[in-house]
Amino acid sequence: MLAERVKKIKPSPTLAIDSKAKAMKASGIDVISFGVGEPDFDTPENIKEAAAKAMREGFTKYTAVGGIDPLKDAIVEKLKKDNGLSYKREEIIVSCGAKHSLYNIAQALYGPGDEVIIPSPYWVSYPDQVLLNDATPVIVKTFEADSFMLKPEALEAAITNKTKALILNSPSNPTGMIYDRKTLEAIAGLAEKHGFFVVSDEIYEKLVYDGKEHISIASIGSGAMARCIVVNGLSKSHAMTGWRIGYAAGPADIIKAMTNIQSQSTSNPTSISQKAALEALTGPQEFVSTIRAEFDKRRRYLVQELNTIEGITCGMPAGAFYAFPNTKRLYGRKFGDRVIAGSTDLALYLLEEAKVALVHGAAFGDDDYLRLSYATSMEDITRGLARIREALGNLRP
Repeated sequence: MLAERVKKIKPSPTLAIDSKAKAMKASGIDVISFGVGEPDFDTPENIKEAAAKAMREGFTKYTAVGGIDPLKDAIVEKLKKDNGLSYKREEIIVSCGAKHSLYNIAQALYGPGDEVIIPSPYWVSYPDQVLLNDATPVIVKTFEADSFMLKPEALEAAITNKTKALILNSPSNPTGMIYDRKTLEAIAGLAEKHGFFVVSDEIYEKLVYDGKEHISIASIGSGAMARCIVVNGLSKSHAMTGWRIGYAAGPADIIKAMTNIQSQSTSNPTSISQKAALEALTGPQEFVSTIRAEFDKRRRYLVQELNTIEGITCGMPAGAFYAFPNTKRLYGRKFGDRVIAGSTDLALYLLEEAKVALVHGAAFGDDDYLRLSYATSMEDITRGLARIREALGNLRP
């Protein structure tokens, strides 16, 4: 009865974990969630007021499919100022979140016979979006010893005459890794040499730490820019997850195709959300610095404490708001008759026994890890770590 494409995919594991945690909370269970990637801060008041003003003034009708011109212009200015990228208005599309932007790209670029290279660990939706468009995800494993960075030689080994695109995510969800310029230059060179596109997901670019620098691969040179589609949004940087505003910048013909696709799916992004996004980009930016400093404090504490728990090791993430601890030394341990065989078992055990929600590494393509979001209060981080420590202490060899 259902289309074959539906059978190829699974629900988003991160949203599934979040839903289960919320259902448990609704039933009166005290669950601490490290699951979903959503800032725990409220959207800044000036942004909310811009939306309210838009409603009061009747800005509640359809807009242009790809976004209103003032917002596109603000995005053009942002990309120039922050990333050294020069785009025109017709090279920008505004969509219903960065995930929607990525899906529009998949619809516009991928098809039967195409291969899309995805470094692992990856954000959970990348492979499924490729599968939904009848293309083949080619997973290339990266390693903690390399800070989970895709090595150019590993990329080149995966390239075939069917390679249509590479999906690059920096800063990374789930690892927090940030690509350095040398590696980006090598990757951009391979894209030019072999003629594939680079889809650069930069949604966490504002959340970088320890003096690190976010570099957009599209800024490497004109050749790289011609083969790149840059994806970004306001969900993470301005605590606007529910507003659903993302955007993409790239070659005009690809953006036009994405706009045509969007016209037949969602039409325009929400009108009032666009006005809020305009204020987010053009208004005061102190909020971004404030939340980055708070995330940095949580990051240091969480990683420090994780490394004191027997059976866990955790590197320090350079960006985003996730820790990605290695938990493979815990596999094979038991709780009663229950054997912890991998990350899925471990995540389920911690949810049921410790009442702590987090995401199994298998969902991101690496079963040796768990992902914890520190986009939650320091109080919950402290309480959650205590529960994790106690629950893992109850496992026996």
